Amino acid sequence: MIPTIPEAAKPAPEATASGVRATARITATGRGGATTLTALDGDGPFELRRLRPRGSEARVILVGAMSAPLGGDRLRIEATAEHGASLRITSATATLALKGATAEPATYDVALTVGEDAQLHWLPKPLISAVGSALRQTLTADLARTARLVLREEQILGRAGEPPGRLATRLVVRRGGRTLLHQQADYGPGAVGWDGPAVLADHRAIGQLLIVDPSLEHTRNPPRLLAEAPESGQALLAPLAGPAVLVTAVARDGLRLRRLLDTADAAVRGPGG
Repeated sequence: MIPTIPEAAKPAPEATASGVRATARITATGRGGATTLTALDGDGPFELRRLRPRGSEARVILVGAMSAPLGGDRLRIEATAEHGASLRITSATATLALKGATAEPATYDVALTVGEDAQLHWLPKPLISAVGSALRQTLTADLARTARLVLREEQILGRAGEPPGRLATRLVVRRGGRTLLHQQADYGPGAVGWDGPAVLADHRAIGQLLIVDPSLEHTRNPPRLLAEAPESGQALLAPLAGPAVLVTAVARDGLRLRRLLDTADAAVRGPGG
C-alpha cells in the first residue's frame, strides 16, 4: 500500500510573492522480484500517477497540475529506487518555463537515488525555455556500484518563431560515492557565446542520453559521431571513465533531436532499448 494523505489534510504548496515552493517524492522498493511504490507524494505543479507495471518495473508519470516553472518558483523532485527495485519515470507533456511576476530565476531540482541492484529510467518530455523566462535546472544522481541508470533529457530553446529564455543546467552523477560526470551549460540572453559556432550556432534543441550499467564495464563503445545529415544536427557518443556512455546531441528542432537520440539509444542498447 502507498501511504496517502487525505486531500483536505494535505498542506498546500507554499506560495510566496516570489513564487511557489513545492517538492514531489517517489520511492520504489524491490520485494520478491517485484517493485512496490512505497511513497508517491505529489506537490504543487507535480501530480504523480501510477501506470500499469511492466514486468517487475514500477512506472510513474508526472502530470502538470499548474503552469510551472515561473519566475521565482522553487521546484524539486526526489526519486529513489531502493535495493532491487526497478522504476521508470516519464512525463505526460513538455515542461514549459515561462516568465513570472518576478525577474528572479526559477529553480527546478531533480535528485535521483539508485540502490544496489536497482535501476531507474528518468525519461521526461522536453523542457522548453520560453522567451522572457529564466530557469536554473540541476539534476543529481547518486548510484550504488551495481545500480543502473538511463537518463534522457531534451531542451528546446524557445517556442516556434520566438527567441529563447535564459536556461542554466547542471548535471552531476556519482557512482559508489565517486563523481562519474559533472557538467554545466548556459544558454540564452546574457550567456556568453552560447549561439556562436563553437557551441550551438543556429541549433536550438539540445539533448543527452546517459546510460550507466555495470554490464558496460567490458563493452567497447568507442567515441563516434551519429548524424542523419550535418544540417539535421549531430550527436556524439562517448564512453565515460566507468561503465557508462554519454550521448550529447544538438539539432535545429525537437523532432530532429528526438530522432538523433533514438538512433543513439539503439546503437548502445539495441532496438527498443
